[in-house]
Amino acid sequence: MRHARLALLALALAGGHAVAAEVAVIRADRVIVDAAAAPLGPSTLVVRDGRIQALLPGLAAQPPLDEGDTVREFDLRGKTVLPGLIDSHVHLTLDPGSPWWRQAVTTPEFAAAVGMKNAAVTVRAGFTTVRDLGSPGRAGQAVRDAVAAGLAPGPRILVAGPMISIVGGHGDATGFRPEVTEAIQGHVCTGATECARRVRESARAGVDVIKFAATGGVLSQQDRGLGQHFTDEEMRAIVDTARSLGLKVAAHAHGARGVEAAARAGVDSVDHGTFVDDDAIRAMKAHGTYLVPTLSPTIAYREHVGTGRYTPVVEAKIRIRLEATGRNIRAARQAGIPIAFGTDAGVSDHGRNAEEFPLMLEYGGLTAREALVAATRNAAELLGVAAETGTLEPGKAADIIAVDGDPLDDITALQRVRFVMADGRIVRAD
Repeated sequence: MRHARLALLALALAGGHAVAAEVAVIRADRVIVDAAAAPLGPSTLVVRDGRIQALLPGLAAQPPLDEGDTVREFDLRGKTVLPGLIDSHVHLTLDPGSPWWRQAVTTPEFAAAVGMKNAAVTVRAGFTTVRDLGSPGRAGQAVRDAVAAGLAPGPRILVAGPMISIVGGHGDATGFRPEVTEAIQGHVCTGATECARRVRESARAGVDVIKFAATGGVLSQQDRGLGQHFTDEEMRAIVDTARSLGLKVAAHAHGARGVEAAARAGVDSVDHGTFVDDDAIRAMKAHGTYLVPTLSPTIAYREHVGTGRYTPVVEAKIRIRLEATGRNIRAARQAGIPIAFGTDAGVSDHGRNAEEFPLMLEYGGLTAREALVAATRNAAELLGVAAETGTLEPGKAADIIAVDGDPLDDITALQRVRFVMADGRIVRAD
């Protein structure tokens, strides 16, 4: 009713006539409206002022137009049109291969500039929504807000800001002189009260989601293993506080006990889940936890291990990580745990996000359709943006891409993006 009243008010202010708008008309032979359903044949998509207005059958359909409308036609015959892709785990402000000590000299302002570059690369690759799970200071928020304001091209961005970590754990600063460590230490806490405070501080800083390191991490410059870091009580404090503030929670978790504890605490997603076992999977299943498998770092690891890019302590963890590749996604699929697409771009290369898809099929046994659902409908539901994106339905934001080939027949088609409209803005039209 409220929207109807606003529409009538707009008409009244325009003297009883509809307000002229920018209209995009997209004609394609094949349209995937919902990755979980059969695609449509020749169709015409109509976008008005950045939102999907109509989906009409046939290539010659005439869109409803008002006097004064500005119309742009896009002939995408021979391509597959589908919803913009969603990456549930990226680090826009991080470039892969940066020396570990760069954290001591890189300012949040410079990190934001890096983030703007990577946001543009990411959206041109067909990813119109991302969840940025770790950035210094308020660099992530700056990138998010600049893109939303139309100052630069990029996807819709949900930001976590600095990851919450234990003192000396994954995400904290280590390997420096004490005074340097004190100056650049991570978003750390000890005990339930301190951890709740960190969540509140993140909320005050304007984040969209909370992320914490439930376990050790591969790229940390310390040999603390990949097992559980936070206590069960600390994890519950993080999740309960985030819930009270209306925020979702993602848990970085590799080791099985950390995955299990994070799931029991009520996190929305376990990101990585590398070493899951039966107990961890049961906990995820019982609590409705999504898995974000992040297989793409294995590409970077295999390309660069032994080249000197990684320190010896990190390389040792990488080799252990590579041995377990695929355990997470296979177990999740077999148990019926929802899977949301995520790459960990920033560890792997930005713009190569779609290389995750073949890995999902190879290691997890997913069908092309299941992988595409993970990167559209499932990811939108996990991120809480399903009302805006994830399918091509009238009323939703115009997040639309087109690729050469049929991704339901050949998943690598998603690496051949030729057209991108992100939130109604044309980013790419090859």
